[in-house]
Amino acid sequence: MHSPTASLIAPRISQLPPRAGLGLKAEHFKDVLESLPDVGFFEVHAENYMVAGGPFHHYLGLIRERYPLSIHGVGLSIGSDTPLNIEHLQRLQTLLARYRPRVFSEHLAWSSHGPHFLNDLLPLRYDLSTLQRVCAHIDQVQNTLQRQILLENPATYVEFDQTHFDEASFIHEVITRSGCGLLLDVNNVYVSCVNHDRDPLAYINALPLHAVGELHLAGFAEDIDQSGQRLLIDSHGAPVDQAVWALYQQVLECVGPVATLIERDNQLPVFSELLAQAELADCYLLTTRERT
Repeated sequence: MHSPTASLIAPRISQLPPRAGLGLKAEHFKDVLESLPDVGFFEVHAENYMVAGGPFHHYLGLIRERYPLSIHGVGLSIGSDTPLNIEHLQRLQTLLARYRPRVFSEHLAWSSHGPHFLNDLLPLRYDLSTLQRVCAHIDQVQNTLQRQILLENPATYVEFDQTHFDEASFIHEVITRSGCGLLLDVNNVYVSCVNHDRDPLAYINALPLHAVGELHLAGFAEDIDQSGQRLLIDSHGAPVDQAVWALYQQVLECVGPVATLIERDNQLPVFSELLAQAELADCYLLTTRERT
């Protein structure tokens, strides 16, 4: 059975151009305004702008005049087993009304329990009760914001012993029932599949690819777990790995050219290095357009 918003919102709405974009960081505000780089869009984290004024809003307003904008949330805690934080949702509503981004996205994860906020994106148990709760939360968000949101697949390191769905099937059910779109994070797919010894392409092919509205690429860190197995960590602190670029190419063959973000939140390089990664993503996108 479809949720109330599923019949009101198209299964795929993304007004971002099918170009590469960059995560906008305060360290690069002036670089962007001075050089006006040829990128498709910029993306910011909503929680960094949930104040009335200040320098962040000053620079974002200037950049928003020149580039399409995507806003990415990290604090809604859509997977939480407690009600959504109404105050946070209202601040988000105010922010989106102010900047009118082309896309708003959030994570399939939880980060709060009661009054306590945990600075992490934690995994869910993929069962029927979680499915109903997540869909109800997405309905509430979409009805409040009066727009479709994109839901991002997680990077995971542990899983629950007892689940009713595998992750890709769970995401498929959420999107079918709620009418939200999919933010397909290619790095997260690779990280999770290596950590759980799964086939990344099989995971991707099980997703509702018709609902993809944006792609994310990022770097990861690497460690060894207690059993001596390879453990990948979604660090956003390194360039995109070659294995992720290869998987990205395969994803584009499935979904066609889709707006693609280069994420880098830690160990920020000079702006020109990020721009080079965006230019490489644009080359993949151009090749895909030429083939279709």
